[in-house]
Amino acid sequence: MPTTHGVLVRHYTPHPALGRHQVLDARSLAYRRPARPGPLRAVHWRPPLPVLNQQDLYAQGIVTSTVMPGAPDVDAVGSCTANAAAVAVSVLLAPDDLARAGLPLDDAVEAERWALRLYAEATAVDEYVPYQWPPADSGSSGLGVARALKARGLIGSYSHALDADALASALQRGPVLLGLPWFNAWFTPGPDAFVDAVDDWRASGLAGGHEVCAIGLETVGQLPGGQVDPEATVLRLRNSWGPGWGTGGDFFLRLSTYVALRAQIDAIQLHV
Repeated sequence: MPTTHGVLVRHYTPHPALGRHQVLDARSLAYRRPARPGPLRAVHWRPPLPVLNQQDLYAQGIVTSTVMPGAPDVDAVGSCTANAAAVAVSVLLAPDDLARAGLPLDDAVEAERWALRLYAEATAVDEYVPYQWPPADSGSSGLGVARALKARGLIGSYSHALDADALASALQRGPVLLGLPWFNAWFTPGPDAFVDAVDDWRASGLAGGHEVCAIGLETVGQLPGGQVDPEATVLRLRNSWGPGWGTGGDFFLRLSTYVALRAQIDAIQLHV
């Protein structure tokens, strides 16, 4: 986990279903959104984009070498950062802008191809990830994919939420890219699609790093001083492993788990 010139980089072992690394750049972290005072409400941002699947590419008819020349043909790509970004962009942009960007809202396969191309761009601009896809599927970061979107002109800026209050406040305004450490037990969600309801999930071991899109606060509680209550607050997150995973492709995480793992988490909100 080297820190050089104000940049913290935490690399995770690449995995076909996981491909996120944590990159915290002090220059970027200066653009942080503090929590807004006032009451919080439960909120659910409903992405118009179909649930994407970075796995089972062959079954979807996706041949990666035809999507990105030079890419090896594989059944899964660690493109989670780009998949999460596609979800957020689908909420933020108007339909006409999405059409101009080439992101279809009625075709999950074409949308997955769009995400794969964005992933390639993210690996190219992500200076803290040592290799580029194609050909090396070595992952990217939330910061890298935000920079790729800005380079495309699809967003104007992005900001960071650095604690539980800032994250809950950001979700009042829109979705948030959330980079997480992913544990082996979390591949199979527990009751009601809570990944952190699985017994001994910490003891199951770290599988890698994963990027998802936080699309809401399923429940929310506040303490008497106005701070968010992590024990009474639940995040709703959109994954990119198809609609058959979790609950229609979504899952839940207690905010108290976010607090416990915050050192390995980054949260980036995109702004149009």
